[in-house]
Order: sequence, then C-alpha cells, then structure tokens
Amino acid sequence: MKIRLHQFLSKCGIFTSKNEVKNAIWSGDISVNGSIMKDIKFEFNPKKKTVTFQGEVLALPSNDVYFLLNKPKRFICSRLNSQEKDLNKKSVYEIFRNKVPPTIYESLITVGRLDEDTTGFLLVTTDGKLVDKITNPKNHVPKEYLVETEWGITEDEISKIKKGVKIEISDNEYYERYVSQPANITLDDENIAVLTIQEGKKRQIRRMFSALGNYVISIHRLGIGGMALSNYNISVGEFQEVTLDEIEQQIFE
Repeated sequence: MKIRLHQFLSKCGIFTSKNEVKNAIWSGDISVNGSIMKDIKFEFNPKKKTVTFQGEVLALPSNDVYFLLNKPKRFICSRLNSQEKDLNKKSVYEIFRNKVPPTIYESLITVGRLDEDTTGFLLVTTDGKLVDKITNPKNHVPKEYLVETEWGITEDEISKIKKGVKIEISDNEYYERYVSQPANITLDDENIAVLTIQEGKKRQIRRMFSALGNYVISIHRLGIGGMALSNYNISVGEFQEVTLDEIEQQIFE
C-alpha cells in the first residue's frame, strides 16, 4: 500500500511536528532508496523502498494498537485544521497526546466518526483494515445508540424508523435524497430510545428524527456489535487499551 512521504515521516515517531517533517524533506535530509527526495507528496510503498533521515533508516510502527474511548461532548473525530484551532475546537486525538508514544499518536485513526455533540463508545486504532471492516456498510455491523428527543416518540415514528425514513438534504448547491435502512428501536422512556442502525451516514440519526418532525437532544453510543461501553470501567474523556481478539470476538462473533 502506498503512502505519501510526509505521512510516512509523521508516523515514524522521530519528528515532533509537521513543520519538522517539512524542514527535513526540504533541507535534503531525507532519502528514498539512496536518492534525496524533496517532494513531500511523493508516494511509495514502504515495504519496497527504504527511507533514511541523515543516514538513519526509518520504519513505521510494526504492531497495531487498539483503544476504546468514552468520547466526551464537544470533541470532533478529526485532526484539527487551522480554522478549527482558531475556533477553539477540540479533537479526540488530543486526548491521546503525551499519553501514547509519538509513533502511535501520529498513526491513530477513529473507527468511524461521531459528531461533535455525540458521546460514548469510540474505537481508536492504528489498524486501517479494522476501520474498514467495521465501517464498511457491506458488513452490516450494528451500532447501538441511546437517543433522547425533544418530544415523545410516537408509534408512527417507531414504525417509520423500523421501515426506513425518507431523508432530504439541501445545502446551498448540494442536494441528496435517500431512505435510511430499516433500524431497530425500543423505548426506554417516552422520549428516550435505544436505536440500532447498520449505516453510518453523516448526522444520520439527527436527520432521521428531524425528517419525522422530532428533534434530537442528545445521542450516546452504547456500543458496536456485542461490544458495549458499559462492560468497561472508563470515565468520560478516558480511554483503555483493548486487544484485537476481544474486538473481533465481541463485534463479529
């Protein structure tokens, strides 16, 4: 699998910032298969080419790691760009900064994304194959959420959610229309439901209820497949290392 040079260097763990990576490349300190490379976007297969920094051979971390995070509210599931930093946004990745080795920190990716105000179960890993396995709609992996709405959830709303909700999105020149896949829903209270879906479209749960004339107050992800946050003693904003075996046994078996 090919990777861009600047991404490879960021994941190696010897540089503390993106600026250090860029300066190392532009100063001619990076070589690929013996030739100096100053193109930060150069793509190559790390398994087939050797990268050195001032003569030292560099390599990606060899072992993947897996974490379960109890995601807090008002955190986004992406690395912060300059605009988001100016807006004082917070990223789930910052929770891991200085708590895991730099090589791991730079390689972390979330297994799907929860929107800024959604809390709860979130897997964070260096294993891209696992991310695809869980998030690929073709694999029909169920995700369970506790949803609180503004008004009581009616039998008609429950029926439509179980069959599929017609959703229309109109944003300036962008327009999309689709019907959500049938979902399982049970009531915990008149305006609190446990909802299980196999899709992961952007803001899908909020849009489903909005299309039905109801509005979501809060969403908390309880778990994925048979892996539940309640089985782990993890406080809000904290994470715990888990193994690939326990993920696969609970989610896929």
